[in-house]
Amino acid sequence: MTVLLIFLTACGTATAPIEFAPDGDIIQQAIRLQLRQRLNPLSQQLNTKHPQLEIGQINVKNLESIVVSELPTYHLQGTYNLKLILPRQQVNQKNNQFEIYLQRQAEGKTWRLLSKDNQKASEELSWKSYLITAQ
Repeated sequence: MTVLLIFLTACGTATAPIEFAPDGDIIQQAIRLQLRQRLNPLSQQLNTKHPQLEIGQINVKNLESIVVSELPTYHLQGTYNLKLILPRQQVNQKNNQFEIYLQRQAEGKTWRLLSKDNQKASEELSWKSYLITAQ
């Protein structure tokens, strides 16, 4: 029984160490990047200036560690408050939901935002990756 338990544990899915999970600044930058990816096409279509984004009160409710492409990756879910600063008005939103995948790069100095690539028809899950840069 003990040998079977060890064997099953060794065959389990790989996880990334929770100690290396992203901090609040990285999470905030990732949410901002995700929002910009959604707002940029709309701003271009409407021919308007991109709104300024202020993100605060980030509350991570679920943190799951996984490995994607042999690199530690963290799936985070939670809520945040958003202030959109537009040319003529300001919009405040509270308790917006977020779901992000953050991957620490091999050298451990940079992070990437991952999103599932729904364009591929294959059964294997593939990812798009975006470098998170300081704002």
